[in-house]
Amino acid sequence: MSQQVSAERDPRIRLLDVVDRPLSVDEALDAVRDPAAGGIALFVGVVREQDHDKPVAALDYSSHPTAVAALEAAADQVLRDDVVGLAAVHRTGHLAIGETAVVVAVSAAHRGPALEVCRDMIDTLKRTVPIWKHQQFSDGSDEWVGLP
Repeated sequence: MSQQVSAERDPRIRLLDVVDRPLSVDEALDAVRDPAAGGIALFVGVVREQDHDKPVAALDYSSHPTAVAALEAAADQVLRDDVVGLAAVHRTGHLAIGETAVVVAVSAAHRGPALEVCRDMIDTLKRTVPIWKHQQFSDGSDEWVGLP
């Protein structure tokens, strides 16, 4: 389920997507590499083995059809003048422990803005993009995270 962003987006937004295949950290890094950038910040979210003091068996991510548009709105919200490039990709589907769920990369002339905008992007994505996590625990219980 790959979705594309609008053609009118800010050219510094180099890659935004919600996909149902394994994610590539290199793809995000390559998208934001630029001769004008002296720093690249990267966030990689992975499925952890424990949450709420309970062992996690696996999880599934699902998204609303508007997720990519919401991802683009989040990127627009966090962009600053000193950002050179921004990439964010979130995975959907069934993920096992250790698999990559989300990748955010931001380049800027200096490390400070790259780090700040990378953090702002992942926080804004988690707060505003309609992607939901169904987490299954080893004891048979489960929970939904991110539902409206």
